[in-house]
Parts: sequence; structure tokens; C-alpha cells
Amino acid sequence: MDYTATQSGFRQQPNMRLRNSSADGSDGSQLFEDTSGAGVGSQAGFRNQQPGPQGFPGQSILSDPMSNLAMAYGSSLATQGREMVDKNLDRFIPISKLKYYFAVDTVYVGKKLGLLVFPYMHKNWEVSYQQDTPVAPRFDVNAPDLYIPTMGFITYILVAGLALGTQNRFSPELLGVQASSALVWLIMEVLAVLLSLYLVTVNTDLTTIDLLAFSGYKYVGMIVGVVAGLLFGRPAYYLSLLWCCAAIFVFMIRTMRLKLLSEAAAEGRLIRGARNQLRMYLTMTIAAAQPVFMYWLTFHLVR
Repeated sequence: MDYTATQSGFRQQPNMRLRNSSADGSDGSQLFEDTSGAGVGSQAGFRNQQPGPQGFPGQSILSDPMSNLAMAYGSSLATQGREMVDKNLDRFIPISKLKYYFAVDTVYVGKKLGLLVFPYMHKNWEVSYQQDTPVAPRFDVNAPDLYIPTMGFITYILVAGLALGTQNRFSPELLGVQASSALVWLIMEVLAVLLSLYLVTVNTDLTTIDLLAFSGYKYVGMIVGVVAGLLFGRPAYYLSLLWCCAAIFVFMIRTMRLKLLSEAAAEGRLIRGARNQLRMYLTMTIAAAQPVFMYWLTFHLVR
């Protein structure tokens, strides 16, 4: 209200009309405007709008020739980088060769395990070739593989943990020591054989992976000995281990002689010459080392 001073005091001015009075065509008691109708209309108008010719905002970017060129360039860079990584990785880890050593099936594994435990009746020990390339292990039981040595090593560690558990001596640290010692002995054995081949100057097609495969076959006999000892006692351990040691000795002699000795030895003719004698001694040493490692890595697991 506005008050004006007069002679008799204050005089009250007439009230001003409200903004939402009856003169404006609305109820005077309403304090706020009703905007619901306008909102519905705007919403309906928004729904009736049609998308523009561009579709979505990223379409213009994808349709840009420069963007397509950048995407193609990035794809080519990724392909070149992958090829470079594969080439450098194959230089240190021959992935293509490892695929050959794991090309096995159930029939091959069964025959190979039987050959490792009963090698006395086997006659032909030569590896089959096809166009100067050895056939895959699943087609030839005489071919070396890495599947049985790898699974044998893992199974040996599990059996060792079981043996330690039955003796109340199990601990993760002791099991880790068992696994690391077995791996270190295997590496040392392969390195010793490689050094011996270099000193004797033997021209052979044996590779480091072949030596790993042949050295890893002894885990089969080790598993058989430890399991027999756990089931039937220490005498059964010694008997089964003795059988497996003799089997792996015969297996290594008949396998390695074809790799280390001359073609005359492979054909069964008389071996003469100092170099051939050195090769024979080396073959006998490699074969005789297998039973030693088998006993050294298992005797403390059976009590």
C-alpha cells in the first residue's frame, strides 16, 4: 500500500489490481499461471519433429574421407606391429615348432606310455619322414613330443604334494622347492648334453626341444614308482622304480643311437673309429643318467 501524508494524518491509496485479476479473464485467487497446456504443446511439437538428413552426429565423421583414410592407416599399423611381434617372438620361442611337438591325440599318448614302460618288444625305432619333414607325433609313435613330458612334470609335482601330505610334511614352500629343483635338474641335464655334443663335435639333427622331450620322459617312471610306494609301501616303490629305470634306459639307448651314431650304426653294422666310440659312450651316459635322476627326485617322497 502507498500512504500519502495529509493534514489529518495518512490517507490510504486505492489498491492496485492484481496481475491475475478478473479483468484479465482469470481467477483472482490463482497465484501462478497454468503452463501445463503450453508444456503439452511443446512436447507434442517435439515429437512431431523429424530427424535431419544427417541421421546421428557421428555419421558425418564416419563418412568423411579423411576419417576413413585414418582408420585404414591405423589398421595397417596394427597389422605391421602384430607381424613384427610374431617375428621377434618366433626368434626366441619357436611357436611354429612347438605346435609340432604338441600335435598328439589319445591313441598316440596311450601307445607312447606303453612304449615308455614296455620298450622291449618294440622293433622299429626310426622316425617317419614325409618330404624330408618328420611326420606329426600323432602319426608316428617314435616321434618326440612335449605333451607327455609337460603333463608328466605337472603330475609329478601333484603326486609329490600328495606324498608329502600323507607324511604330514606338506607346505607350499616345500612343494615349490620340489618343483623348482626338478626343473633346475632338467635344465642342467639338457645343458650338459648340449655341451657334450659340442665337445664331441657330433653332427646331428637333435634340437634343444628334442632333448627336453627325451629328458622329460623319465617323469612317467617316477610317477609310477611314487604311486606304487604310496599304495603298497617302500618295497613296491623300489620294484616299480627298478622296472621303470630299466625301461627308460632301453628306450633312451634305442632312440638316441639313431640320433647320435652314424648311419652304419643305425643299420646295425659294426662301429669302428674313435669318434663313433665317443658317440657310443655319450649315448650310454645320457641313458644311464635317467635312472640316477629318477631315484634322486623320488627317494625322499616314500617312507
